[in-house]
Amino acid sequence: MKSCLLYIVVIGMLFACKIVKQEVDYCTVPLPQEIIPLQEAPFLLTDGVEIHCLETNGQMIRNAQFLAEYLHKATQYDFPIKYGSTGRRAITLELDSISSITGSYSIHVSKDKVQITASTEAGIFYAIQTLRKSLPINAKGIITLPAATINDAPRFDYRGAHLDVCRHFFTVEEVKTYIDMMALHHMNYLHWHLTDDQGWRLEIKKYPKLTKIGSYRKETVIGHNSGKYDGISHCGFYTQEQIREIVTYAAERFITIIPEIDLPGHMQAALASYPELGCTGGPYEVWTKWGISDNLLCAGNDQTLRFLEGVFAEVVDLFPSTYIHIGGDECPKTQWQKCSKCQFRIQTLGLQTDTKCTKEERLQSFLVTHIEDFLRTYNRRIIGWDEILDGGLSPFATVMSWRGEKGGMEAAKQQHEVILTPNTYLYFDYYQAAAIFPEPLSIGGYLPIDRVYKYNPGSDFTLEEQKYIKGVQGNLWTEFIPTFSQLQYMALPRWAALCEIQWMQAGAKEYDDFLKRLFRLLALYDAEGYNYAKHLFNVCAQFNVDIPRQMLEVKLSTIDDSPVYYTLDGSIPTIQSSRYKTPITINLNSATLL
Repeated sequence: MKSCLLYIVVIGMLFACKIVKQEVDYCTVPLPQEIIPLQEAPFLLTDGVEIHCLETNGQMIRNAQFLAEYLHKATQYDFPIKYGSTGRRAITLELDSISSITGSYSIHVSKDKVQITASTEAGIFYAIQTLRKSLPINAKGIITLPAATINDAPRFDYRGAHLDVCRHFFTVEEVKTYIDMMALHHMNYLHWHLTDDQGWRLEIKKYPKLTKIGSYRKETVIGHNSGKYDGISHCGFYTQEQIREIVTYAAERFITIIPEIDLPGHMQAALASYPELGCTGGPYEVWTKWGISDNLLCAGNDQTLRFLEGVFAEVVDLFPSTYIHIGGDECPKTQWQKCSKCQFRIQTLGLQTDTKCTKEERLQSFLVTHIEDFLRTYNRRIIGWDEILDGGLSPFATVMSWRGEKGGMEAAKQQHEVILTPNTYLYFDYYQAAAIFPEPLSIGGYLPIDRVYKYNPGSDFTLEEQKYIKGVQGNLWTEFIPTFSQLQYMALPRWAALCEIQWMQAGAKEYDDFLKRLFRLLALYDAEGYNYAKHLFNVCAQFNVDIPRQMLEVKLSTIDDSPVYYTLDGSIPTIQSSRYKTPITINLNSATLL
């Protein structure tokens, strides 16, 4: 029997992001709204160029320092900063009322000056990030900045990323790196999931058992709730001092941290710490498996209300964010149906089951509204997952729609703010490759980068409903992400697609163009030491079965049309090997190895 071994290699693309060019490319990720080439001599970025910061407030001073740091990494030159002055051969940073859109900016490059202008300090920061991403990596010698004017502004005010530190804990330095990654992608809100069944990660001084007991998980289930456990304890929490440090670090990068205290479900770690807050009284343990626990806070117990008020009083002191996330998702009501205290509360409030919702769902709405009212005394607003719609939406809540866009649409109809994070497009704990076996274990699902990119938020909303879309967020749940390296791998480069959804107008996005621009960003990932998935480098194979002829036709492609070479004798392909031009035919007498 004849045996044919098919080996394939793609030449060129594997090295595309290693090419060093000395000229700046303004076509970054995300792509600026407007790039206007000018028929003038370029600006030469050489030793001796200064940074002139025309404002002397703390945020602008840090912006100038960030720019000097980024330029030094790219060139190895030092760029002295001068405040309140201007002149030739300089990069100037200046605030000016150029636009009413928060985050908008302008970059004007001429022979003698690079002028960065924005209405806000945040806009200056995003302009600096764009310039940073425009620079060649590890350049040697003079860098040329073509004369141009760049005008840019974000599509959405809210450009979020989510981080679950409950299922697996990440250190202060790792969270800071996560924030740096967000800044690179023009994101401005970190949704920090700090409490869940599997661990309580936030120090609350009034309730010390939350971290003494609730932050410690004795072991963790292996795989997808296999019934087997690893026997390894998992623990960790952030002190209030560390929280303040991280909040400040994020604010310096114009990122607001929104803490999530998930209630009334996903509270088993809290119940293990204070069992009297549950409907059954326990005993409870910090949950060692994944999924949805039946154990809830007892909504009929006044002590529960005082507990939550005590927790949130400390939360608002730690986090200056206008928004506080209160969860509200995945809350089975079986225990409330049997709990005498909960049923008494339902009776006292006169809650009834009707065609829209049950009385227990209305009890959850009571609890959410109570917390909303409490937080409003601190001038804060709540965000909740779309399940908070079920028992009637509290008056001022923002809805985070994760089960598709239906919940967001319903909230918009009620004139409530909406943040879209549909799991089918923006849950980055899903697999990003069709062949899952070489991949690290994931929760399931399949979300390749091209599917992420094709998401158009609110496309089915009416024009009136679209006015209530505050923004878009990508989520990273960490049941199956035990290390920070894997966390980066699951985020990148899908975050690149996400940031174009968040920043660019829908009509300006084009996937093939995005892929071309992505390579320079991947080179920056390499320079920063970020771990990222490289599925884009794979040769894509399309198989067509010809049953009558008993043949298989294989069509090969690459994302940037790089040439593909192959061999049939088992040897490793080189550029001297056969170049793929037309589909390869395989018959019954062939064995294939890709």
